[in-house]
Amino acid sequence: ELMVRAHQYDALVGIAGCDKSLPGTMMAMARLNIPSVFVYGGTIKPGMLDGKELTVVDVYEAVGAYDAGKLSLEDLKNIENVACPNAGSCGGMFTANTMASISEAIGLALPGSASPPAEDNRRNTMVYDSGVACAKLLEMNIRPKEILTFEAFENAIMMLNAVGGSTNGILHLLALANEVNVDLTYDDFERIRKRTPHLADMKPGGNYVMESLDRIGGIPFVLKKLLEKGLLNEDCITVTGKTIKENLNAFKLPEAEQHIVRSIENPLHEVGTAVILKGTLAPEGAVIKTAGVEMTKFTGEAKVYDREEYAFDAVSKGEIDEGNVVVIRYEGPKGGPGMREMLATTAALVGQGLGKKVAMVTDGRFSGGTRGFMVGHVAPEAYVGGPIALVKNGDKITIDTETNIIDLHVSKEELENRQRQWKKPEPNYKSGALAKYATLVGSAANGAITYANP
Repeated sequence: ELMVRAHQYDALVGIAGCDKSLPGTMMAMARLNIPSVFVYGGTIKPGMLDGKELTVVDVYEAVGAYDAGKLSLEDLKNIENVACPNAGSCGGMFTANTMASISEAIGLALPGSASPPAEDNRRNTMVYDSGVACAKLLEMNIRPKEILTFEAFENAIMMLNAVGGSTNGILHLLALANEVNVDLTYDDFERIRKRTPHLADMKPGGNYVMESLDRIGGIPFVLKKLLEKGLLNEDCITVTGKTIKENLNAFKLPEAEQHIVRSIENPLHEVGTAVILKGTLAPEGAVIKTAGVEMTKFTGEAKVYDREEYAFDAVSKGEIDEGNVVVIRYEGPKGGPGMREMLATTAALVGQGLGKKVAMVTDGRFSGGTRGFMVGHVAPEAYVGGPIALVKNGDKITIDTETNIIDLHVSKEELENRQRQWKKPEPNYKSGALAKYATLVGSAANGAITYANP
């Protein structure tokens, strides 16, 4: 954003490769509001071991299995050595591939540009074509704010749920909507989720990686299924200068037999997987991804940790028991600051065989590679005195994805007493960029955006 303003460019092709750089680039396009096309750097190819496709998440889970004595050091090293064989963003439907999928659905990227691997020769053509498209947008004077309408965000939310995408997609879409003054809320996410079938059997909750989806037609294949059933907002304009319907009608897809993307009539789940929760533990809201998660309700006793490192250490030492709700707090937008991902801890739990026997709750975030009954983005966060700051070891917590509830079973009187005794901790940074960020950032429920005058 700053470089474009400094050089007064007329248009922009924005290339991003991993996780936060994708929404960051899209947000810059929205702020600048000059003709822009988004280009994804591409996914990594899967590693292969004994005929099984691996991603980086398999390494994290293998560490947990090793700590639990379920995997030898040699086997752990074998997984580490092959999991990431070449260039590209993490291979499953984790955060980077989720946001790349969304870039097509929302209209900021060329059709078919999200799924080809980073080292695929088609990427060279895509970058060139994106430059040509950007020049045409400049001629037609089509700008991001004309593309990023409320209806386009509805299409993006639909894509997030249809592919079982990362919970980070919720945070990033809220932040992007803010940049174009689109009033997008958690209620919109739930409304769209409940009418969107989960179609794509993608890792981490499923069986396939982005390269597999690419082989059968990529994101246009998924979008076309949604379009044919009248679920998409088909008149949304895109960076081609045409509507999403016109783009998809012109896209020829392979007709090979496949098991990666289900039909609308036979989905993996009848409704989407990016679930919003609210309750006494998260009055402003929290999020959970249900792709690949069998249980819908969990009640357990809290084990509370004030840093991710403390929780990971406890998991490594085998201190987490079946039935626990692991609470990791002071990792929110202000408290962290910056909402770190709890991937190391969640993957270690899964690797130890506890993935279906415990739950986790945090005011931080999760990797798109996280799987299990894991609730993030709890708001208000601990650092501002939200209810998660008041949880004590042994407190009962209930999470119910069917009723969208996350409750702390402590009386109102007891919580008020704990609130009076609570003291805000010292900030982790008292100067520099992170201190400034912590001062300016708001709630995860609003996209963890920064405010000029907080």
